[in-house]
Amino acid sequence: MDRLGRDTRDVLNLIHECEQKGAFVTVLDPHVSTRGEMGHLVLTVLGMVAQMERRFIKERQREGIERAKSAGAYRGGKPRLDHDRIRQLHDEGASPSAIAKAIGCSRMQVYRVLAVN
Repeated sequence: MDRLGRDTRDVLNLIHECEQKGAFVTVLDPHVSTRGEMGHLVLTVLGMVAQMERRFIKERQREGIERAKSAGAYRGGKPRLDHDRIRQLHDEGASPSAIAKAIGCSRMQVYRVLAVN
């Protein structure tokens, strides 16, 4: 169920679209089908539980990051781009396309780095 949609509304919208096209949704584990009204009810409840579980996970993650930050152990993710190298190539007159090719990123990423200057 977690993979079917991000929240209960997504799951219900997907099921509704399938039914509009004449198809039914069957979840294999636990075995639930939308062929009957009881199936709709069970899928709605399962979607709500999955949404609630997702919120709990995000909250625990947020709390863990805050604790790590206060302990000085959290520095964020690794930098994916060398901003100094992008600026250096730009100062040398390289075009955004050439910089993107040299660095191995998209032109849009180059534009974003240069816009921060």
